Amino acid sequence: MVDRNVAALPPRFERPGLLAFVLWVAAGALFVSALRGTGFSATEFVQGIPNIARIVGEMFPPSPDRLAKVGWALLETFQMALVGTAAGVVLSLPLAILATRHLTPHPVFYHASRALIALFRTVPDLVWALVFVVAVGLGPFAGTLAIMIDKIGFCGRFFAEAMEEADRNPQEALRAIGAGRVSIIAAAVLPAAMPSMVNTSLFSLEKATRSSVVLGLVGAGGIGIELQVSMELFRYPEAATIIIAIFVLVIAVERFSAWLRRRMI
Repeated sequence: MVDRNVAALPPRFERPGLLAFVLWVAAGALFVSALRGTGFSATEFVQGIPNIARIVGEMFPPSPDRLAKVGWALLETFQMALVGTAAGVVLSLPLAILATRHLTPHPVFYHASRALIALFRTVPDLVWALVFVVAVGLGPFAGTLAIMIDKIGFCGRFFAEAMEEADRNPQEALRAIGAGRVSIIAAAVLPAAMPSMVNTSLFSLEKATRSSVVLGLVGAGGIGIELQVSMELFRYPEAATIIIAIFVLVIAVERFSAWLRRRMI
């Protein structure tokens, strides 16, 4: 009877050991230090709420005066996201193959491709945008290149992981009958990894749509520059129109991506 009651009890947290206790204290101290370093203040946030309410109040009703220009900027934003993502997905595929341990032709290619993917992934797309603005000038081309580089890093990593997790039995069967590396990749690896790769590509498009809005703030094209100008000139009704347009675009891309994902996977 006693054993049955003990078995019915919910699981309890185990008492932490000395090392775990020290790590928890260190993590807490690090978090407190980070709070002080960022100047986090609940008092200042509460004092700023009336200003937020004032700005939101001045945004309504949204102004339709520059609706046509906002529409073209929104289209340009989507075009940047679409082209940058498509180019990034295509270019990340050979890099991902080289970064897959059992598919790469040599360990040197494996480590070099992994290092390149890590570089592309860890440097923020805003930094890439600044680099390409200097390299190719202001405009959507710089933003498209920044998105492409960011997506090579993002898709390259997840494509490589999907190919490493693919079922090895079909690959071994093809190798046993004399199939070459290219044939194995085309006939066994890519079909097995395709659902994960499609999912990653569609998520990349959603991510790129949101990123392309921010890239405009540094002169890399898109609707971000329109939002920046409206906010700096205190044209809050125009800013509200732009924010609503961005919201509609992001939601539309996410819904289309979800629909396409259900159809393809």
